[in-house]
Amino acid sequence: MGKIIAVDGTAASGKGTIAKKLAEHLNYAYLDTGKLYRAVGYNVVRFGGDAEDPDAALDAANSLNYTQLDDDALKSDQAAQAASKVAAMPEVRAALLAFQKNFASNPPVGKDGAILDGRDIGTVVCPYADSKIYMTASVEIRAERRHKELIQRGESSIYARVLEDLKERDQRDSNRAVAPLKPADDAEIIDTSDLSIDEAFEAALNAVLISNS
Repeated sequence: MGKIIAVDGTAASGKGTIAKKLAEHLNYAYLDTGKLYRAVGYNVVRFGGDAEDPDAALDAANSLNYTQLDDDALKSDQAAQAASKVAAMPEVRAALLAFQKNFASNPPVGKDGAILDGRDIGTVVCPYADSKIYMTASVEIRAERRHKELIQRGESSIYARVLEDLKERDQRDSNRAVAPLKPADDAEIIDTSDLSIDEAFEAALNAVLISNS
């Protein structure tokens, strides 16, 4: 079994970008676990359902297909908001937890390990991970990044609204009863507020190398 790297952090902190770069650099299989919840939430609302309905969310989780994770619609803010809601449901988390654990323990053939990014990888999904990283940044910086990302994708965006949405998501994710957003006790915390992508990558890679030395 290859090594496992857990990358957690707040929304728009850069964890996805850095996790992908680490996976490419180390020849690890990569799983954006947030997409699992985005896919579940989006599959509920796209058919007119309520993302806060536990039964509808569980049905979507049980019928989730891995190929759905490549849907560009999962990048939308609608999917992000729905994901945060369904992720707070114990039934949905249980349905997706086995998938994540299996991916971590059994990465695709040819890969030297697995790297998963999300919000509770180091604390719940893979508490046994060989390396744990928690990425964050000021909410203002993260809102600016998300605002620019939405504009670049051709979506309408108002910075003040993005900022308020992120604050609400942070509060909801941090205070939920099941697997709240928080760094693992043994995670390396990286604040990317003043870091470029390359600088953040180097910090993350050094954390991995040190933990595996």
